[in-house]
Amino acid sequence: MKKLLIMCGTGIATSTVVVGKVNNWLKENNLDRDVKVYQSKISEELSRIDDYDIVISTTLVPDNIKGRVIDGVPLLTGINVDTMYDRLKKEIQA
Repeated sequence: MKKLLIMCGTGIATSTVVVGKVNNWLKENNLDRDVKVYQSKISEELSRIDDYDIVISTTLVPDNIKGRVIDGVPLLTGINVDTMYDRLKKEIQA
């Protein structure tokens, strides 16, 4: 089972919205049994980012982890949502 972290600046507002949308998408695509979703704020996760297989963030992340973080802002704006989900699906199936 993959460990998916969804994080934002405070671990409350935007990450909650994204968690709901991702959980719905996982269920619709029969991937919900393949992924355990965690929610947090970025300041608590930077030191243990390697504990997760997949990371989605709605806030800016440091350059040293940028390459492994999926931008979750499309789920807030509605722009490029399919591209974001395509990347998420590839990460889950990797």
